[in-house]
Amino acid sequence: MKKKLIFTTCFIIVILFANNTHAQQVKIGVFDEQQILPLMPGIERVDSLMKIFATDSLAAEYDVLMADYKLKDSLLKRDTAIPNNITPALKQKRVEEINNLKGRVLTWQQYQNEKYQTKQREYLAPYLQKIYDALQAVINEQKYTYILKPDAIFWANQSDELALRVLGKLKIPLSKELADRVKAVTTPPASTTPKPQPKTKH
Repeated sequence: MKKKLIFTTCFIIVILFANNTHAQQVKIGVFDEQQILPLMPGIERVDSLMKIFATDSLAAEYDVLMADYKLKDSLLKRDTAIPNNITPALKQKRVEEINNLKGRVLTWQQYQNEKYQTKQREYLAPYLQKIYDALQAVINEQKYTYILKPDAIFWANQSDELALRVLGKLKIPLSKELADRVKAVTTPPASTTPKPQPKTKH
């Protein structure tokens, strides 16, 4: 399914290229926000917040769920062990309730993953917004026609130019090596026009 989606995406892009080639110069960029996200100031706070969420929210919710399931299951077993201690209608209602709790326990991993990812997206949203704002500024300045993600194409020039330009826009602290690479990409080339020579007096 994923391969089919990738192929369809590439096919559409090829057609768009063909339709636009005569109208304008096509400029393609490949960008992955995951290249920049770990470099954002304060991003380590997200890991701390996610650990707290996993412990104080998800783990606590699971403990309550398991305690509720075990208690109601044991009470039902106790009540049904005594003849005529519980009506068939009440027994059916409690069995359905226990089965519902059991189903939640069995699908807990999937539920937990979804809750975790939703909360993570919430915490990452402000950082991603800054990255996308900087990306939009670069797109406007450099006149990109299309921006693709690495996992949505079969082949692309592996140049990091677009990511480096976005880092330049963000103006965040970088290692010297990375800062030098950003500078090399974002600094306009020096003029090659020869300086006029002073006139000599005869």
